[in-house]
Parts: sequence; C-alpha cells; structure tokens
Amino acid sequence: MATEDVKKKVKKEKKVPSPKDLSIDPATQELLERSRELEVETIFDRAQTMKACNIGAQGTCCKMCAQGPCRLPLPKGGIEGEDTRKGLCGATPETIAARNFARMVASGAASHSDHGRAVAETFLAAARGEIEDYEIKDTVKLVEIAPDFGVETTVEGENGEVLDRDIKEIAIEVGEKALAQWGQQSGEICTIKRAPQPRYELWKKLGVIPRGIDREVVEIMHRTHMGVDQDYENLVMQCTRAALADGWGGSMIATDLQDVLFGCPYPLRSSANLGVLKEDHVNIIIHGHEPLLSEMIVAAAQLPEMQELAKEKGAAGIQLGGICCTANEILIRHGVPLAGNYLQQELAIVTGAVEAMVVDVQCIMENVANVADCFHTKIITTNPRAKIASGNVIHIEFDEHTAFEDAKRIVKTAIENFPNREKEVVIPDESSQLIAGFSYEAINYHLGGTFRGSYTPLNDNIINGRIRGIGGVVGCNNARSMHDSAHITIIKELIKHDVIVLTTGCSAIACGKAGLLTPESAAVFCGPGLAEVCETVGIPPVLHMGSCVDNSRILMAATEVVKTGGLGNDISDLPAAGSAPEWMSEKAISIGQYFVASGVYVVFGGSLPVDGAPVFKDYLFKELEKMYGGMWDVEEDPIKHAQKMIAHIDKKRKELGIDKARERVLFDMAARREMEAA
Repeated sequence: MATEDVKKKVKKEKKVPSPKDLSIDPATQELLERSRELEVETIFDRAQTMKACNIGAQGTCCKMCAQGPCRLPLPKGGIEGEDTRKGLCGATPETIAARNFARMVASGAASHSDHGRAVAETFLAAARGEIEDYEIKDTVKLVEIAPDFGVETTVEGENGEVLDRDIKEIAIEVGEKALAQWGQQSGEICTIKRAPQPRYELWKKLGVIPRGIDREVVEIMHRTHMGVDQDYENLVMQCTRAALADGWGGSMIATDLQDVLFGCPYPLRSSANLGVLKEDHVNIIIHGHEPLLSEMIVAAAQLPEMQELAKEKGAAGIQLGGICCTANEILIRHGVPLAGNYLQQELAIVTGAVEAMVVDVQCIMENVANVADCFHTKIITTNPRAKIASGNVIHIEFDEHTAFEDAKRIVKTAIENFPNREKEVVIPDESSQLIAGFSYEAINYHLGGTFRGSYTPLNDNIINGRIRGIGGVVGCNNARSMHDSAHITIIKELIKHDVIVLTTGCSAIACGKAGLLTPESAAVFCGPGLAEVCETVGIPPVLHMGSCVDNSRILMAATEVVKTGGLGNDISDLPAAGSAPEWMSEKAISIGQYFVASGVYVVFGGSLPVDGAPVFKDYLFKELEKMYGGMWDVEEDPIKHAQKMIAHIDKKRKELGIDKARERVLFDMAARREMEAA
C-alpha cells in the first residue's frame, strides 16, 4: 500500500473520543451520542477535527497591518541569549503580545460595558416615564446607590427639616449620571470610589483610574494601531484603565441598574440541566446575556392568553429554560430553571423538544442555526448588533418601547411551532436542585437578618479558621477542555479545604448541575469548618451570585469584607483568590485584568496567549503583583490549580497573623461591653 494511502487510512480510522471523554455531565454525554447518531455536527466534533493555531496561542501573531501577518513563534529550544525576533516594522514579541492582550481587554470591556449602556438607556427611559413596560422596582437599592452617582436623596424643607426626595427625581438623576459615564472624557468614573480607600489611592498614584468607559476602549484601539504604542508596560497601563472601566464601571452599573429595575436578587430555589425541558410543553430557550428582553418573555409566557394558545396547539403549558448568562439573570430573579451552559446550546436543540431558541448578544454560536435546520426549532435573533446569516433564522427586533409586545410575539411564534415537531423527542433525565440569588446584599442579610445584617460573621469565621478563605470561580466553558470538569474539580477541592466559593456565569451553571448549590452539599463535600458554618447559617458552600456581568458583585462583596474589618485594609490583603478554569472569551481577559488590578491573585485554566513573549509574560505573572498586589497565573491541572489558590490564601492568612488556629472564647456581657467600648 502506498505511503499516502496508509496516511489516509490512519486518518480515517482515528479514534473518535467517547462522549464520556468530552464532558462530565450525563445529559451532555447522552445528547452527544444522539447528535452522532443523527449526524448533526456540534462544537465537540469540530474541536476534534480543527487544531488551534500554535502561534496565535502564543500571542505572537500580529495582524495590525497589511504587511503581515507577522508570526514570531517561540523557538522550540527557547531563547538563548538576545531575543532577535521582530516583525516587519520591528515590533518585538513583547509589543505584539501586549497589543493582542490589550485588544482582548478592549473587546471584553466593550462587550460587558455595552450591555451596561443598554440597561442605562432603558433605566433612564423608565424613570422618565417614556416607556410603559419597565418600572423602578427596588427603591431601597436606588436610594442606596444614588450617593455613588453624586445624587442627593434628601432635600431641605421650608423650615430646615430634612425631607426625602421624590423617588422619580432620584431615578432620573441617577439614570442621567449613569449614562454619562460612557461618554465622559475627563475626570473619573463615579463608581470607582466604591473600592477601598487604599485601593483607590493606589490606582490614582499609578494613573489608571478610568476617565470614561468608552474613552478607555477607544484609546486601546488607537494605541494598538500599527506604529503607535510600542511599550508593553505602557500598553498594560492602558488596558488596566479599560478593565477597571468595565469591572468598576460598565459591569457594576449594569448590575446596579438591573437590580433597581427588576429587583435585587435574594435566595430562591430552582433546578438545572437539560432535564428541565418538558416533552408535553412548549419549550423556549432564552440564550445570551441581556435581561431586558428575557424579563418580558418571562412575563409574556405567564399570560393566560399564551397558556390557552399553548393548549390549543396540543401542549400542556409553556416551559422556559435559560442558557448562558441570560439563564442566570432570569434564574436569580424568577427561578426560571437553567437548561445549561455555553457548550450545551447546540445540544438543547438536539433534544427535539425546543420550539424556539431566543438569542440576544454574546456567546451565541453561529452553528445553532445549522443544528436547528435539522429539527423544527426556530432560532429567533432579537438584537440589531447580533444577527445570524446562516440557516433559517427569524429576526424579531426588540425595542424597549414595545418590549412586552415584542416578547408576546416571540412567545406566540414558539407556541405555534409546537405542532411542527419532526423527530423523536429525547430529553435526558438529568436535573439537579439548587439555590441561587446571593447578591452581596443578600449575603449581608443572610448573615444577620434585617436588623443585624453584617459581614462580621463571615470575617469572624475566616479569622478563627473555620473558613480558610474565599475563592471566586467564574467564567465560560471551552471545547478544548473536558466540559465542566475543571470547574467542578477545582471547586470541590476548594470547599474540601474550607474555602467558601463565590461563582457566576457558566461556572455557576456547572455547579448547579453538579449539585453544589444546595446547603445539603456542604455535609458531603466540605471540610469540617466550612460545613459547620454552612449548616449554622443555612447556605450552600458555593454561592451563585449571578451572570458574568455580576462579577462586580464579587468586587463589592470583597469590599464589604474589607470594610467590616479584621482582614486588612485592602482587597489585596484578603485571603482570597480568583479562577477561570475553562475560560474562552475576551470578556474573561477583561475580567481577569480588573481583578488583578483590584489586588486579586487570578489563576486561569488552559493557557494565556502570552507564552511566545517571555518578558511580557513575566511582567503579568510577577511584576504586576509588586504594583497592584494581584497577579496572573495559569495552571491546566485542576487539582494543582486549586492548590495554587489555597497556597495563596494561606500566604495571606500568615501575613495577617491568622494562620494558627485560635482558641474559642465564650464572651459574657461584660466582655462584650468592653469590646464595644473599645
């Protein structure tokens, strides 16, 4: 047999990975088997046939001008002596990798912040009474956040008495001030001062306080144009500004205003995984990131007229399910079950039970349209920024002025598609119970109630060692790694060693599916200290805090821990670490950078596109800690990943002098009075 024929035969006979090798989730495994039987291609198949670009993975491929692309791979034996690699213009690997890194931050910050802009525009329109379908629901939070925007909540009466301002006036002014943060050209974004005072002063000293959200993104794009900024340290300074404009600006404002519009989340029960779909119901998957439309769909699906129409079409009712961060938004406020996370979006359609997948922006695979063409499912795009050209896609444009009518049209379209099911319905018998909705306000309440709400019990239990520290585990799935495996392995390792975990995004959905979001899971998976605290307070060891834009809640929770006292003066002093085990999108890089700049040790799974520029990598992994108290790290092995986080937490405990177990002391009333007097 000819050599070429042998190669072709070997290639043809290459072993196809078992679904159990691709995901730890049983529902995903079952539907992967079905997709293969039906010859429906998914991202799992493409990940096996398409190799990642090695030079792009190293971060040293430059496409900033038409003279390239210039590719500067790291030599196999490493660099010996002077690094002489240069692009046509003379750009070094450090310049190229820093530009690419900065552009990822710019894209990620723009995505989350543009989400926030849309919320701010709708908020202001609702406050002014210009739209009918939205209203200010959480006036308590509105009054709480108003001072951060420089908005007075009281006025002086005619006789000098202090009077509460009209809520509508406060809302309008907050909306105007919030929206102005995007176009502001000088000064400081107003929410930056929420950070602990030492952190704010450090940012001011380093010159990285954002002037305006859009300005910082635009400046990155200018600086990374061919022939502009060619100093990797200077580029990182600018991408830090943009990242902070995201985390402490656009994302934080989005979370605040969504809470005021739709209600601040508090713990509620629900369930997760594709088993939440119902064969005898109209199933609508809501997928994407912005809750403006999904809030209306939840309301529209509950209308008696829609329920009656569903019955007319032969269905028993309407079942909503969420995928990605829209899922988390409607979960934490309405208890709508989680159908799945990023890598499950195609597989939801493979069940044959989904009448419509309604999408807005971010993390939506173009291939869902191709998968839907194999079934009866309708893909409905709703946002003018995010259309899909492939397949038979319907576009029903969402407008906040006609929000409820748009939502009713979408729900009706799904209902009318119910009789068109062509293939056998196969819904995995997999769903897990969960509790979600732990905003930082909810944590405060849960730890002390209405009148004694405080982070003091959390701080006290960190100080006395029952809780070792705090782990923030967030982020996406990545088809280059085993679905959900790294998330769950890392989180189980953390809680086994008494590290309480705060989670958002697709990581939170993975935890829901794995049964880690219930108080009962503490007795099974936690170390004795954390298990005792969870049992006493009645919380899970893993707290679902919301969508990926809600990483700002983790920043605020960390700030509350600092303000409560006893654990240092800044976020960088806390026994805490961050993780994105299966990161995938540019948003993750922006999130990682604003956590690093906030003083957090951040570990990513897989790799970062910086290996081809060793000097730049060293700057991110070592030098930033000297400046910000936080730094980047990468660890692919999930156990080692968790152990790195634990080692950092232990280092911080030692620096705080709380590394040794403390004797439990029962305070009598005299001792308590003495403490209060002090």
